[in-house]
Amino acid sequence: MRVAVIGGNGKTARAVQDALTRRGAVPVSVGRAEWPTLADAMADCQATYLIAPNMHPDEPRYVADALLAMRKAGVPRVVYHSVASPYAPQMPHHVGKAESEDLVRRSGLAWAILQPGAYLQNLDLTGDLEVPYDVDAVFGFADLAEVAEAAAVVLTEEGHVGATYELASRVATTAELAAEAGYHARRSKAPVEHPWLRAMFDYYDHYGLPVGTRPLSMLLGRG
Repeated sequence: MRVAVIGGNGKTARAVQDALTRRGAVPVSVGRAEWPTLADAMADCQATYLIAPNMHPDEPRYVADALLAMRKAGVPRVVYHSVASPYAPQMPHHVGKAESEDLVRRSGLAWAILQPGAYLQNLDLTGDLEVPYDVDAVFGFADLAEVAEAAAVVLTEEGHVGATYELASRVATTAELAAEAGYHARRSKAPVEHPWLRAMFDYYDHYGLPVGTRPLSMLLGRG
């Protein structure tokens, strides 16, 4: 089975490609260089994993173009990499993913959607931790390798068409994760310049980003 991975140079795409290889599939990395000839790059693929660049300013357009290329190439199946709580109007980049999910659902392709929580790997737990939001906010944290394995399962196995899965490996606060590693967490006093990031961290202060762990456990065969 050949699976195109759009966004092939990013850390998530590389992890998904590795997971696909372990399952005997053939990943086809599709990066920005292939974008002008995207349909050609996906020729003979049976599925596509679609990842937009982080904080893309117009993710719905990006996704619409990718879906059009998939239909042109005859790729029948797409799995879209979204985010936990996509419809959160206070976070513009999340809303872009909610709009993109709608495009995927109406694409005419066999689809599934993954909504991972914040990556554990985004936190440096090798020393005291400083983050730009409340360290006691509750998150559903996702391990990158586990998300990639779940993506490979959904891409290569039957029974997932039409599914939307939230993915988290564990629920915790940043303070708890730091304490488990033997360190302390504190809030950064540095100003946040990017308006989307300021909006996101303000949302985290008020609501965190909780995500359930059962869907990921199920996809990984843990019951």
